[in-house]
Amino acid sequence: MIGDLGAADATELAAMVARGDVTADELLDAALAAVEARNPALNAVVLVQEGVARQSIREGLPRGPFRGVPFLIKDLGIEAKDFPSHNGSRLLANTVYSGDSSIFARIRATGVVTFGRTTSPEGGIGAATEAAVYGGPTRNPWNLDHTSGGSSGGAGAAVAAGIVAFAHGSDGGGSVRIPASSCGLFGFKPTRARLPDGPYVGEGWAGMAIDGFLTRSVRDTAVMLDACEGADLGAPYWAPPLGEGHSAAISRPPRRLRIGICETTLTGEPIHPEVAEAVRAAGRVLESLGHHVEPARPKADVPMMMRAWTDIVGVGTALSIRAKIGDRPPREDEVEGVGRGAWAYAQTLHPTRYLEAVGEIHAFGRQMARFFDAGPDVLLTGTLAEPPARVGRFSHATEDYLAYRTGPEGIFAYSPFCAIFNASGQPAASVPLGWSTGGLPIGVHLAAAFGEDELLISLCAEIERAAPWAGKRAGLAG
Repeated sequence: MIGDLGAADATELAAMVARGDVTADELLDAALAAVEARNPALNAVVLVQEGVARQSIREGLPRGPFRGVPFLIKDLGIEAKDFPSHNGSRLLANTVYSGDSSIFARIRATGVVTFGRTTSPEGGIGAATEAAVYGGPTRNPWNLDHTSGGSSGGAGAAVAAGIVAFAHGSDGGGSVRIPASSCGLFGFKPTRARLPDGPYVGEGWAGMAIDGFLTRSVRDTAVMLDACEGADLGAPYWAPPLGEGHSAAISRPPRRLRIGICETTLTGEPIHPEVAEAVRAAGRVLESLGHHVEPARPKADVPMMMRAWTDIVGVGTALSIRAKIGDRPPREDEVEGVGRGAWAYAQTLHPTRYLEAVGEIHAFGRQMARFFDAGPDVLLTGTLAEPPARVGRFSHATEDYLAYRTGPEGIFAYSPFCAIFNASGQPAASVPLGWSTGGLPIGVHLAAAFGEDELLISLCAEIERAAPWAGKRAGLAG
């Protein structure tokens, strides 16, 4: 039984612990053995703290819904006093925190056994995870020549490889949904402010960034979201209150919905034929379930949003660097090329540009709100514009930050859908329904109106029942 724990989701593992079929220590043993066997090929799990994990078990785990299940947190943000962090950067290597973030405290209360962190790109910038501080790229368990995505690329790789059943991630421009798509997992970005940001920060990237989870099942995400949702003390704003919660929502299908389907980017450019076919196939599944599917594309100013997003993230990157070294330019041995380019770009912006960009993001959110108010209940697109990229394509070596983000071969061309909903604040999910001819996962993307998290996750659970994906496992998962 211990040898095949990689096939179980976290809910099942927790039930096994509750029944006495397996102990928390045995599950941790299995996870650490999987790290030893699979991580050398992946480079996904870092800063392992076995002693902290064993001590948490000895002291008695909280009696939460995932009591005894091994867990990993992203090596970016999510401050935790027992888990030092590199934050994906040589400049920030071995950062130690004096206390726990609100999100980590809520995760810990679920009873999980956190034993380490997962890799992320420097600054969380990019759709691949290839940070110098980890000594090399993080690879995709389905094909080691390809990326596991970013910025929660280590989390996606660790879950897809069966090291853990689920893991923490965060999403400021698709950083949960991109690795979910790349690794054949479920990834859900909640409505803005649904999860706590404090007390170390007030908000991430002008409210566009939010925590999340990489899971094999919709139910694991639903339960974890219910355990962690709600503003923390002093939060600058709150998400609309939930009804019964995510777990109750997935227990029954949603009402029959109007589904808008878009087989291109939201600005009308073509996407990879295999991704477009995955979108059409998902549309057929939804039609078979009785939903009304018809073409739709928001009339929103996507180029404006992309410029504003790029400027906000550039300023945020420069702020992080400045907090560590002051006003001098970062050196090559401290910060990678894209980060240095973002720092330099931020110096060229007018002092008023940041607030102007935030205003543009808010205007864009209103445009997207009008689309859902007058149009479909849910928008269906690809998650990425093509199957997972090869390792090295989105290396941080370049100092041309603008080209890296918005150039014809840049991140937004590769991932033209995800950041839309970070800017709008609306809930969105990547569902693992498609496969390339080369055997790589292709996610489809579903998004709903602001605050409609329960409707969206209910639809995702209905799709999971109609077209289950749990039986598909990466070769590296054993």
